[in-house]
Amino acid sequence: MKKFICIIFILFFTNIFATKEINIGLDDTFAPMGFRGKTGEIEGFDIDLAREVCKRLDLKPNFIPCDWDGIIFMLNTNRIDLIWNGLTVTPKRKEQMLFSENYLQDGQLILVNRNSNIKNINQLENKILGVQMGSASYFALEKSDLSKNIKAVQKYYSNVEALLDLEAGRISGVVIDEVVGRYYLGKTKKLEGFNLDVPKENFAVGMRKTDKELQLKINKSLKEIHEDGTFNKIYDKWFTNKEEN
Repeated sequence: MKKFICIIFILFFTNIFATKEINIGLDDTFAPMGFRGKTGEIEGFDIDLAREVCKRLDLKPNFIPCDWDGIIFMLNTNRIDLIWNGLTVTPKRKEQMLFSENYLQDGQLILVNRNSNIKNINQLENKILGVQMGSASYFALEKSDLSKNIKAVQKYYSNVEALLDLEAGRISGVVIDEVVGRYYLGKTKKLEGFNLDVPKENFAVGMRKTDKELQLKINKSLKEIHEDGTFNKIYDKWFTNKEEN
């Protein structure tokens, strides 16, 4: 009886192509990958890319905001079907989920206030840096030489919270994904960015290890989107920004 119930449970939560809907988990403060725009609706680079893939797979995407630090648990307990939000591929995460083919490469930046006395990365010695919990930025900082010289690391649930503390002067810098940092640098003249000397990493879509059919279909669609020019159109929309005061 228990085995029968378990089978029904798995079918109910994983039969994505039968229901024609798919639940996509994201941090809805992670501009420009996925965030709430001026109207309050979720938008961004990954949102547009996910919608395009779902259109080609005849699926309706439902975007589910999650705490990033617990998003893998949300995936593996069937609360969401995909993680699609600037998800960095790491060996540890490969043990926890399947990944699509890589679709974007990313580094790490440290953002500081332009009007501060910090003009290079060496001047961050004995300073407090902010970083989002559970993010690639957190682990990159942890592995970097810089981590040995700073005073402390302040952890946040989102980059937005960290940047607000930076603006208020409560911390001296924020370690952040390069694609996100470049977005903010393009939006304001109040910030300055320095490269954190760590290897580039790849973004991909995360899914449960059992969803191999879904992995194949997403990979096929991503390849088509690259080949027909749709990817470049989406990229240009989100990563060509004019500076604002």
